[in-house]
Parts: sequence; structure tokens; C-alpha cells
Amino acid sequence: MQKHLRTAGGALAAVAGLLLCLAPLPAPAAETLAEKSLKEIVARERHVFKRAADEGEELDEAWLRGEVQSIINSYDVLIQKSPDFAAAYVAYGLLLGKVGMTREAVGMLLKANKLDQNIPVVKNEMARHLAEDGRMTEALPWLMAAIDLEPDEPLYHYHLGKLLVEGRDDFIHTGQFSRASLDKAMLEAFRRAAELAPKNIPYAYRAAEAYYDLETPQWDDALKAWAALEEKVQPGVEQQTIRLHAANILIKQGKGELARGMLGMVTEGVLLKQKQTLLDQLAKAGDK
Repeated sequence: MQKHLRTAGGALAAVAGLLLCLAPLPAPAAETLAEKSLKEIVARERHVFKRAADEGEELDEAWLRGEVQSIINSYDVLIQKSPDFAAAYVAYGLLLGKVGMTREAVGMLLKANKLDQNIPVVKNEMARHLAEDGRMTEALPWLMAAIDLEPDEPLYHYHLGKLLVEGRDDFIHTGQFSRASLDKAMLEAFRRAAELAPKNIPYAYRAAEAYYDLETPQWDDALKAWAALEEKVQPGVEQQTIRLHAANILIKQGKGELARGMLGMVTEGVLLKQKQTLLDQLAKAGDK
């Protein structure tokens, strides 16, 4: 658990989105005591992880460990008093997953799912845990259920693309996909994530990289994707990283002169080693 606590600040994003995740649950006319207690626990959890993220390397791990245990105790009390409160199990499962207590997290998520089968974040988290355990084919139905429940959530499409790439051999071996159908679904998943979150650069970046993952890479489409992304990112390292990708593609296409021109626009020190690697490839190909 200690290793997970060192990066526990990463749980903040999941916790911060918890109230939105619970939106599909029926809204009562008046707030119940259980709902009030959950809000208080989630607020405390957010505060703890924000402080942990802010402190970074100066984080007092003993303090964080104690705070997390206190929050866990609060969740235990809440579900004992309200055993049919699905939202509490969701929140508890998210916390446990973030601090590395995977088996316990899955148990809470399954209880939430038994109480309410229409919570998309539960489906997504179950898929994530199964995938991390190498059970790709078991993860897919859970993730597809999350997408069915919330088709406009970009994260779920992004996770689908990743799952199809990482579990490609399993999906093809079991006959769930042919290579062609898997490539099509994977590419569409990453594209959809980028479309739904147009300001999310990592999604757009992965969508451009997805063309490399195809059985027959689509280099021209990849170049177009990188060119579109270059207009959105910051000048300097971000733009020049994209130029490295473009140069790499041009080399693969045998367009050495264009590749060399693209590499000439890469000047950032942190990228010079990668630039030199591509220049060496050009030299080996005879493009002097």
C-alpha cells in the first residue's frame, strides 16, 4: 500500500468526478442522512488527496496513510448503516482502487453493480481492473456496457481503444475479432475519444499514434492527424515532438528530403537525441 500512497494524489481526479459519476442515480426529493455523510467523506477525501498532490516529494507518508485509513473507516461505517446505498460502494471502490487495494475495490464495485446496474463508472472500473489483471476478454463486456450507458464519455472510448490494442492477440485468438475488424474498432475508439474531448491533447496524440497500430499502417492519415494536432499544441517541445513523428513517417514513406526538412525544425535540446536517431536512419537509407 505504501507504494500506492506515494502517488495517491492521482486519485484526486477520480474523486473530484465522483458526484458527476453518480448523476445517473435517482435524485430524491430531499437529501438523506446517508447522502449527506457521503458528500462529507468525498469532500474530505478530495482535500486529503489535493494536499498530497500539492506537497509532492515533501509529502508526509505517515500522515497520508493515517488519513486514508480514517476515510476507509468512515466508508465502513457508512455502508454498515446504509447497506443498500449504491453510491457509497462506488465511492469506496474508487478509493480502494486508487490506493492499491484491488481485490477489495472489485468487491465494492460488484456490490454497487448488484444494487444498481446502470452506473457507467462501475462498468468502466471493473473493466480497468480486469484488464490490469490480464483478463482482456472479460473486461470488454464491462467496458461496452459503460459506453452503452454513457456514449458521450470520452474516457470510456479511450479505454476501449487501449483495451483493443493491449488485448489484440486474445481477442483475435478467441474469434471475437478479426484483425481487420479489431483495427477498425480500435481506430474508431481513439478517434471518438478525441472528438468528444477536442481540448484533450493526450487523446488526440493517441488517436494519431493509432494509425501505427494498424496491420497496414495508414501513413498519410497519420500525417494529417499530426498536422492537425500541431496547430493545437504549444510552440517549442510540444510542436517539435510532433515534427519528429511526422519526420519518422516521411522516412518510412521514403521521402527523405521532406523528412530532413522537418527535422531541421527540431531544435529543442531534450529532443536532439531522438532527432539524431532519425538522421542516422536517413543516412543508412542513403539520403545524404
